[in-house]
Amino acid sequence: MSALLRQHNARSGCSPVKMLALLAILPQVRSLSQATHATLAGEKKPPRAPSHTEGSIVKIPKRLIPLIEAGAIDRILRPLQSGKEARVYLVQAGEERRAAKVYKDMQQRSFRNRSSYTEARKVRNSRDERAMRKRSRYGRERDEADWNNTESDIIFKLWHAGVRVPKPHIFLDGVLVMDCVETEDGLVAPRVAECTFTPEEAQRVFDAIMHQVVLMLCVDVVHADLSVYNILYNDDEPVIIDFPQSISAAGNPHAKTILLRDVANITSHFKLGRSLEQLRFGHEIWDLYERGFLSPEVKLTGEFDLPQHEIDAELLLAELLQVEEDEVLDAQEYSDDY
Repeated sequence: MSALLRQHNARSGCSPVKMLALLAILPQVRSLSQATHATLAGEKKPPRAPSHTEGSIVKIPKRLIPLIEAGAIDRILRPLQSGKEARVYLVQAGEERRAAKVYKDMQQRSFRNRSSYTEARKVRNSRDERAMRKRSRYGRERDEADWNNTESDIIFKLWHAGVRVPKPHIFLDGVLVMDCVETEDGLVAPRVAECTFTPEEAQRVFDAIMHQVVLMLCVDVVHADLSVYNILYNDDEPVIIDFPQSISAAGNPHAKTILLRDVANITSHFKLGRSLEQLRFGHEIWDLYERGFLSPEVKLTGEFDLPQHEIDAELLLAELLQVEEDEVLDAQEYSDDY
C-alpha cells in the first residue's frame, strides 16, 4: 500500500504535505477492499435472519422508556440493526411504524477518531468549550451530548431543505425517532449496495445520488461517511441515512478532502464504463461550491481539469482497489497450483 502511494506521488508530483490528505481515504479503501475480497473469492453469505420477530418479547432499552412515557412511541417491535454509532429499533407509533435510533455511549462506539469531523463545530458557550477541550468529566458529557445532537440537527435541516432523508419526528434523551423507510411489502428498504441495476437504472440512481450530494452542500452539509452502504433504495429513489459524522462545509478545514472521499466512494461503485477522468464529480462539485455557482439545478458532467499537483481521489481509490484485487487473484492462482 505504501509503495503504491509513493508511485502515485511520483506520477502526480504531490508534495509530502499533500500526500497526508490521502490518509483520509484509506479507512474507506479497507472496508471496500474487504467487500472486494469476498466477491472475488466467491463468498456468498446468506442474509441474516432477524434475531427477533414482531410479536416476540423484546426487552425495552432504558433509553426508549422516556419516549414511551411521553407517548412518542407505543411499543418496540424488534431490533433492526446495530452499527458503530447506534442501535436501531423498529417501533410502533400510533398507526405508523418508525425507526428509533439509540446512540451508543462513547465507550461502546467503534468509531472514536473524530477530530477531523468535530473540528470547528459550534459550541454553545465558552464554559462548555473549555471543559470539552480539557476533557473534564463535564466536558466529556458535553462532548457526548454534542455528538449525539449532531445527526438530529442535520437530518431536520436536510429534511426541510428537500434532501431525501428519513422524515425525523422527535429527538429525546439521545434517541432519534424517524420514519422507517420501507418497501410496499413492509420490509425495510435495501441498501444501494444490495441492489442490482441495469446500466440505465444505475445511471439514473447515480445521478440521483449526486443530486442529493449537491442539495446537501447547498445547505452547508457534507455527509462525511457517504457510501452505497449508507444509502437506502426506496420508490426508485435513493434515501440518504446516517449523519452523526456530518460536517459544515464552510466551517471545517477538512471539508474538501472529506467531500472528495464521499464522492469517490460512490463513483467507484458506479463507473458505468467511464474513464477515471470522467468521474471527477467531487472536484467539479467543490469547484462550483467554492466559486459560488453551486445550485440544485446544476448539471454535472464529471469532467474537470485538475490543477497541477491536485490529488485525484477517484484515481487513487481505483488504483488502491486494483492492488487489492490483484493480491486476491495472485493468492488464488498460488493455491490452485499447490
